[in-house]
Amino acid sequence: MLARVWSASIVGIDAVKVGVEVDISGGLPGIVVLGLPDSAVQESKERVKATLKNAGFAFPMRKIVINLTPADLRKEGPCFDLPISVGILAASEQVKADLLGDYLFLGEVSLDGSLRPVAGVLPIAATAKKMGIAGLVVPVDNAQEASVVQGLSVYGCNDVSEVVDLLNNPGRHKPVELDESKDITSVSYAIADLKDVKGQAHARRALEIAAAGGHNLIFVGPPGSGKTMLARRLPGILPPLSFGEALEVTRIHSVAGLLKNRGCLVRDRPFRSPHHSASGPSLVGGGSFPRPGEISLSHRGVLFLDELTEFKRDVLEFLRQPLEDGYVTISRTRQSVMFPAQFTLVASTNPCPCGYYGDTIQQCTCSPRQREQYWAKLSGPLMDRIDLQVAVNRLKPEEITQQPTGEASTAVRERVQQARDRAVNRFQEEPNLRCNAQMQSRHMQKWCKLDDAGRNLLEAAIRKLGLSARASDRILKVARTIADLAGDDELKPNHVAEAIQYRTIDRMQ
Repeated sequence: MLARVWSASIVGIDAVKVGVEVDISGGLPGIVVLGLPDSAVQESKERVKATLKNAGFAFPMRKIVINLTPADLRKEGPCFDLPISVGILAASEQVKADLLGDYLFLGEVSLDGSLRPVAGVLPIAATAKKMGIAGLVVPVDNAQEASVVQGLSVYGCNDVSEVVDLLNNPGRHKPVELDESKDITSVSYAIADLKDVKGQAHARRALEIAAAGGHNLIFVGPPGSGKTMLARRLPGILPPLSFGEALEVTRIHSVAGLLKNRGCLVRDRPFRSPHHSASGPSLVGGGSFPRPGEISLSHRGVLFLDELTEFKRDVLEFLRQPLEDGYVTISRTRQSVMFPAQFTLVASTNPCPCGYYGDTIQQCTCSPRQREQYWAKLSGPLMDRIDLQVAVNRLKPEEITQQPTGEASTAVRERVQQARDRAVNRFQEEPNLRCNAQMQSRHMQKWCKLDDAGRNLLEAAIRKLGLSARASDRILKVARTIADLAGDDELKPNHVAEAIQYRTIDRMQ
């Protein structure tokens, strides 16, 4: 007998509907899986066989052919265990096949018949809704994640026997309802608070500007000056994710398998901090079956690269295109996938190999040649894409011993939210723009107009610092954010002057 069950496979951060066809016929007992299955799908033959026997079902000792369609799409992972199990039970007439076409099945099975959670449920649920699937059957641990998609009936099951009972007696089961108490209405900001930072008023101001405009930022200073401490406080002053942004972030983290014990929806802005030994694929994504890398996991959040100059130069160059375009494309022989990557880059580095170039107390021991080679790891095009380049100096003795007196993150976050609201109101006719850092040339011509004094000031900075056209555009974007924080509709010379001050590395070279 032939039975067909619906499932899905992840491609990038999207899902493709997959048909699981099971045919039981005469011949020598055995299971054959067709349709480009990977090793995990091939192994499901043995898992499903043991699962059905241990769950009390009769396993047909006949020839079983399992075909996964479309045949030219590579199938991977253990998520096909449950649809294969249901298909075998339906083909052997142990479960009613009347409702099979109404449900999409997803889940890994254990040998005792229980269901284990799988990755990528949220994008699969969204795809199921678009395709008119009435219900989604998933492990109970994935049910809340899938229930975020409105208009789709989600059934969370503990084991295969419960799935069978759902198909045979659908009236006994009710769809899972979204529990809004779990990561839906509240945002838990990081414990790290700006009020704990001593001194560093200039760096704190740069953090506020970066948060208000979504600008990339780098701190340059000697060891122990507080660069990492400052960077880790940026998420605490960023505005909360909107529901749409939270769905975007959750889709990516769902595909990456990072939603365990995090509820059904990611409401905190991501903060990723990969080690400087990270490879290119781990940073931008990749693999035989492309998976999101650190820059995509930082989407709508912060990517922090501590000790930037310790990263390999070729790895850092991978950042250039995502920083400009807001997405990364991973191409393979059989497929090409695109991952979103609209993140704020925050980096920190020492000014030289020994770390004390320009320090007022400890003398630098590096030669000019060593400093030149040190900074050569960071290409000009990459540095042009970093809007705020801030020098962080050593704290004075009296600043070290005093109690912190700075503003708390809550007060700064309110100003950041007000500045972002001004930008959103300005971008009403540009729905794809969310912050000033995303403006293109045509937007800047409209909203970053300078008077004669401001234009002369910018031209002088371009000549003196040797700025590129991209770097000058970044100055204008920062100036626009400074104006928003001040509540000004027009750019003034003092806004441009402050923006120019955040080109520390250009002045060092």
